[in-house]
Order: sequence, then structure tokens, then C-alpha cells
Amino acid sequence: MLQTKWASLRGSKKQISFVSHIGPNTSDLCTMYIDYIKIDWSKVQENSYLRGIPAMKGLERLAFDSPVTFFVGENGSGKSTLLEAIAVHYGFNPEGGSLNYSFSTFDDHSDLYRALTVGKGVGGRRHGFFLRAESFFNVATKTLEYERLGGGPMYGAETLHAQSHGESFMSVINTLGKGLFLFDEPEAALSPNRQMGLISKMMSMAEAGSQYIVVTHSPILLSIPGAAIFAFDDTGIHRQPYEQTDSYRYYELFINHRDSVVRQLISSAE
Repeated sequence: MLQTKWASLRGSKKQISFVSHIGPNTSDLCTMYIDYIKIDWSKVQENSYLRGIPAMKGLERLAFDSPVTFFVGENGSGKSTLLEAIAVHYGFNPEGGSLNYSFSTFDDHSDLYRALTVGKGVGGRRHGFFLRAESFFNVATKTLEYERLGGGPMYGAETLHAQSHGESFMSVINTLGKGLFLFDEPEAALSPNRQMGLISKMMSMAEAGSQYIVVTHSPILLSIPGAAIFAFDDTGIHRQPYEQTDSYRYYELFINHRDSVVRQLISSAE
């Protein structure tokens, strides 16, 4: 029974669920900063790798109707690529930071942002932050430069480099006011306990009028009630219920059948 379930998770097509509404009055919690995005593929070069990403190549328009939206899917499925394009088009630095950050350590972001149209809602462009796990060290270094010019720590009582990775993440997150927040795998730095703390922060900020678009593999973060979950896979980008996400299904299988799963993994590696 377990072997059949494990094989099904590893090899089968995902079950896709199309959902037209997240929940009653969910979108009323937030004056949306981004209502939708559109991609004009005529502005993407014919030989661009972007055209070869299965989830992306059929995308023309994606609407946001919840103050919290998650992008989920396998590594390389286009989640971070799309989030980065949204961020750069909106005015964020490609490596992260607030709308006021301007620096470049290594310029490797895609040109997808040039093909985007971002439908901005009534939330305006007051405040926000683009947080990327992979380049947060660079943001912390630039923050230190800004702090030396401005006279003190910007996020908490200590500089970000004086804190652990997870502590510095949460220091930034807990300092942010109302706005648009784009997070790329924030769980990379956070313990399960801190992820639960992030849930609390995101829910309270969404109720206050913030909007979140988050790339994640965390079943903890994905559990936020009323959140919109978009799955990226070989068939495109689709709404998906929480319990049908790979993050939930793999963790549920591992936690409930740990010994058997580990034995099977060891056996397959021999």
C-alpha cells in the first residue's frame, strides 16, 4: 500500500483543481497592489530559455484575488523566475530589498520583466520589500552601507550581519509596514517555529491591507486560510487546494510512514 502511494507521488500526473473563488470576501481584506499580470510573448526572444519552461509558455494572464498568494511546484518550474520578473517590473532591485534599494552584485536576472504588464490596484505603491533567500546576504551588506550613512540599524536593534540567517529574516519582516511583499522561499532561513511566526505576521498584515506573493515549498506557510495557491507544472499554472500540493502530500507521507519511506529510499540508492 505504501509502495503504491509512494510510486504514485513520484511518477503520476498531479491532480489539478480549478477554483474560481478563494472564499467569501477574502479579497476585501486587502486593497490589492497587484491585480493581475500579463505576458506579451512577442517581446520574448525566440531562442529564450523562458519559452522552454512548460508552466510558463502558455501563460498570458494571471489574476490575483487574495491578499496572500503562493507559487508552488518542482525546482526549475518557473516560480522564482516569474516572481523576480514581477518584482523588477514593479521597481524592486533584482537581488532584493525595499523599493529604495539600488545595487547589483551579479546581474543575472531574466528579461521577462520587459514582457510583463502589471495591473496595479488601488493599494498604490507606498511600501514594499522583495526578499530572496539566495541573495539576502547581499541585501544585508547593502543595508549595512545604508545604516552607516543613516546613523543606525534599520531592522531591529542590531545590524543584519550581526544576527543569524533566520533572525535577520524575521527582523526585516517584523519591521515592515503595510505594503506589497514578494518573498522567494523565506522558509530557507526559518525553523518550523519561525515559519509559524511568519504565518501570524502575514495574516495580521494582510488584514491591515498588505499583499503577499510568495514562492514556497513549505506546507506550514501554505496552510494560511484563504490563500490562493498556484501550482506550476508541465501542464501550466493552476489553482490547487492545499491538500493536493506536493509539499503537503510528500510531508504527510513521510511523517506518517517515516520508517518505511526511509527504507525504500535507502533500498533504491543501493
